[in-house]
Amino acid sequence: MNVFSLIATEFSLATIPILVCILGVSAIMSGLSGFGFSAIGALCLWLLPPKLGVPLLMTLSSANQLMSLGKLKAELKPLREWWPDGPGPYLAGGFVGVPVGLAILHSLPTPTLMAIFGAFLIVYAAYSMLKPESLRVSDNSSSWLAAALVGMVGGVIGGFTAFPGAAVVVWSGLRRLPKHESRNIVQPYILGLQLVSLAMLAVKHPETFSPTFWALLVITVPIVLPCTLLGVNLYKSLSDVNFRRITFMLLGTSGLGLLIKAAGAITLFAAVATAAAH
Repeated sequence: MNVFSLIATEFSLATIPILVCILGVSAIMSGLSGFGFSAIGALCLWLLPPKLGVPLLMTLSSANQLMSLGKLKAELKPLREWWPDGPGPYLAGGFVGVPVGLAILHSLPTPTLMAIFGAFLIVYAAYSMLKPESLRVSDNSSSWLAAALVGMVGGVIGGFTAFPGAAVVVWSGLRRLPKHESRNIVQPYILGLQLVSLAMLAVKHPETFSPTFWALLVITVPIVLPCTLLGVNLYKSLSDVNFRRITFMLLGTSGLGLLIKAAGAITLFAAVATAAAH
């Protein structure tokens, strides 16, 4: 009862059902593709301030990945095979990039950067769907150093958007990895970076985890986990070709989500600036 009374005092009656619907769809699509929870979940940032919404998305994405990985553990590589051809190099680079992304979240205006990255994802996804075999990288580009650099870029992006998997998913698509190999890299990477990001937030910005945060988490987790299971069950029936198509569709959706987030931030900044000027 305390949870619902707290939520009722801070949000309108329509806010919670809308959040639940957005996060339920996010969980289904992430369970289906192995990534993209925060891509669709970014729509929540129309309703929640970024300093509340981004950590909430990180936490729910972690729960989503834990549930998904648990159901697919038979397909995962053992830890001894994580380096150099598994998620190890990506994680190493990502851990370097995360502090930069979190610093951006808490100190710098980021709408322009989000808009540029969102537009890139939309263009890349559209091009890949139209000409799926014409854009790829050579096998020589799959070294651990290249993987670490891609992971670092993902860490920076994930720190301020809660969507670290974008860069790694794009890279996996360029390498034309089968769906099980792609998930073997992308999902441990996303989970590792989300947990590290949350730990750093807890140490540097403990005020992030306010009573409102925990109340929203209590309400949304029971929706996210069953929807994740539904997505994983759908994934098992996909071919590699259909998996790539869904991946490109989600990349485009994530780009749109970032553009929407950026547009909202720009609008808010303009409103504040106008009010200050008057």
